Amino acid sequence: MDSGLLTKISNVVFATLLAIFLLLFPAGSLNAAPKALVMKPFNQLSDQSKECAACHKEKNPSIYAQWGRSKHYGANVGCYECHKAEPGDADAIRHEGVDIAVIVSPKDCGSCHVQEVEEFDASHHAKAGQIIGSLDNFLAEVVEGSLMLNGTSPAAVNGCWQCHGSEVKVLENGDLDPATWPNTGIGRINPDGSIGACSACHQRHQFDMVQARRPEACGKCHLGPDHPQKEIYEESKHGINFYAHVDQMNLGSAKWIVGEDYDSAPTCATCHMSATRELAVTHDVGDRISWTLRPAISEKIDAKDKALGKETKSWEARRADMQNVCQSCHTKSMVENFYIQFDSLVELYNEKFARPGKQLMAVLQQENMLTETGFDEEIEWTWFYLWHHEGRRARHGAAMQAPDYVQWHGLYEVAERFYIELVPQFLEVVEKAAHNGNQEGAERARAVLADILARSEHAWFSGNEPDEVKRARKEAQEAFKARYLDDSN
Repeated sequence: MDSGLLTKISNVVFATLLAIFLLLFPAGSLNAAPKALVMKPFNQLSDQSKECAACHKEKNPSIYAQWGRSKHYGANVGCYECHKAEPGDADAIRHEGVDIAVIVSPKDCGSCHVQEVEEFDASHHAKAGQIIGSLDNFLAEVVEGSLMLNGTSPAAVNGCWQCHGSEVKVLENGDLDPATWPNTGIGRINPDGSIGACSACHQRHQFDMVQARRPEACGKCHLGPDHPQKEIYEESKHGINFYAHVDQMNLGSAKWIVGEDYDSAPTCATCHMSATRELAVTHDVGDRISWTLRPAISEKIDAKDKALGKETKSWEARRADMQNVCQSCHTKSMVENFYIQFDSLVELYNEKFARPGKQLMAVLQQENMLTETGFDEEIEWTWFYLWHHEGRRARHGAAMQAPDYVQWHGLYEVAERFYIELVPQFLEVVEKAAHNGNQEGAERARAVLADILARSEHAWFSGNEPDEVKRARKEAQEAFKARYLDDSN
């Protein structure tokens, strides 16, 4: 074919394609700012929700827009369907001619989401608001608190309760007590008697799955010096992969099955809640956890229920479910080896530091060497830091594969706290008691410490290591220095 004719045909085809492209995508449209939300007609909404939406569109445009992007909107679930109340409800108010409640509780959500609410009610999250009497609450209410907000400490109101939840109280005039509301704490105790706040994880009013599946959703509460799960996740290979390949995570998938809809990395939701090819979604976040890493001494997750004679899912079954998640990406042998490593770290912490530390604190209490007031003596702060901060960090670091949290933010600080603070402070308290006449109690206390330090794991500190062990360590240290030609380390 003549080359000139080919050129003419190519030009015609190009011009035609360009015209079609410009019709589909007018000039500037690809880089234009997002258009205003276009809502479908309200023809299937209830009359009450139509009235709510018409008003709130003007008064609260962001809430209106968020709702317009939600699945609730697509299912014709409007303001009234979630906020409606009976006149006799504890938090019911008369608003624009209808009875509503400001708080949408799990009881309200449960009218549609029955299974999710039942699973949540069985979870540890549901108990998070029951913190009265805990050491954490004593710190916030008493040690940190003084100037009161309706009889409560602002430290607790603005701190603890915003994650744990609190009892939301209704004032005599029907208003919600500002000391207890707003509050989206996960274990919130609602005026209708239900427990929890679905909006702790599913942010109002869009309730977007993408937002709930990202690690930041959990990071509102699970971060900081005593439970830094979000920071631990970010250090782990899982977190590194998530942020590097978030565009491949398919976070908007309706079913979102790991190994099927995505494979770049797990998030918090993946491991603790979301579906696998064999497991269904669960809203009981502890359903796949085998250890409890929260208390001073870790125990298997079912130990307390077993001791009380309660029927409960065994820790072995929970671990099997978690391993099912792991095996969506990893081999069975790799998963099993990880758990051997993890278990060994928890046992090391328990046996070398936590049980001995608890023994030391217990004997001081038994021999009346400490006052009944909590946190008024230095050794009480030391012990609290050891298990509540450093000990938790080490255990959670091992659980979620963050080596720096196991070592430098974890067991290194546990060891320093135990040997250099707890033991000397223990001896100081005992000597003071002996000086004040409690000689027998002092002898019993010293015997407890002596028994602990006589154990092989503490031999380096007591100076009782075998000579061959000392010699081998010295040779290794000298070899290290020679290798790096530096004797400063």
